[in-house]
Formats: sequence, C-alpha cells, structure tokens
Amino acid sequence: MRSIFPVLSLSACLLILTACDEPFILAAGGDLSGTVTEVPKKWQLDEDSAVAQLETRPEDPYSINFTYVQLDGRFYVYAGDTRTNWVKNIEKSPLVRVRVQDNIYPARAIRVTSDEELSEFAGVWANLSVFQRNPMNFEEVWLYRLEARDRKNPAGGSSP
Repeated sequence: MRSIFPVLSLSACLLILTACDEPFILAAGGDLSGTVTEVPKKWQLDEDSAVAQLETRPEDPYSINFTYVQLDGRFYVYAGDTRTNWVKNIEKSPLVRVRVQDNIYPARAIRVTSDEELSEFAGVWANLSVFQRNPMNFEEVWLYRLEARDRKNPAGGSSP
C-alpha cells in the first residue's frame, strides 16, 4: 500500500496543475486572466525588470512566465538563443498578451534585429544577474519588443 501513495500524490498534483490555465513555474499554461489594459505609448512600470506572463497563439492560448526588461519606455521579451515554443508561436502570429501583476496588455511582438537596440538591451540584461548570458555572444537571438496593436491592422509590422 505504501508504494502506491507516492504515485497517487504525484497524480493528484499533476491533475491540479492541468486544471489551471495559468503558467506554473516552468510549466506552460493557457488563457491569462486579469484586467485588460491598453498598452502605454511609453512603458513605465514600477520595476525595470521582473517576472510576468506572456500569452501567445490567440486561437489556442499558450502562456509562460518570463523575465521582462523595460528600457527607455520599451518593453522586451527575451528567449536567448533558443527558438522556444512561444517564439514559434510569435512567428505565426505576432499578437500576444502580457500580464504584469493583474494587468493584461494586448500587444504585438516585433523581433529586434537592430544591432544597436540589441546591444542596448544586452547591456541591461547581462547586468541583471551573474547567471544572465550576454545576448551579444550568440549568433542568433530571439528578442522581441512589445508594442500596441495597430487598430486598423493588428497583425501588421512596425518600424523599430
């Protein structure tokens, strides 16, 4: 009877986690909940870097926890040199939602390709912790700047 208890405990924990739509630590979630708020023209959150949640794939929401960086009124989402599931989702549709505390911002993710902007981001990112690897040391980087959706063309591109 004792050997079945750990299996039942693990099964119960997994069942509880799958019932939640929110991302949990390293596990992806679904639709984010909170107060929908318009994306500001200039991001001015309380902290320049903190943990938030990113929701991609609007037709079948996929959400993750991530550490954002806010720099000179811009908001960044970073996957390092790994083409993660959420990066693949953004490649298909740049429409995302980001939750900071209880506010959800419907946004559009724009991939950063400018060396100047990437270098500016890297200067902040690499100094957050000794564990943060410098993006300038990678061949390919998955860095996105979040901007307000264009009401006339929500999925359309934008200039940096």
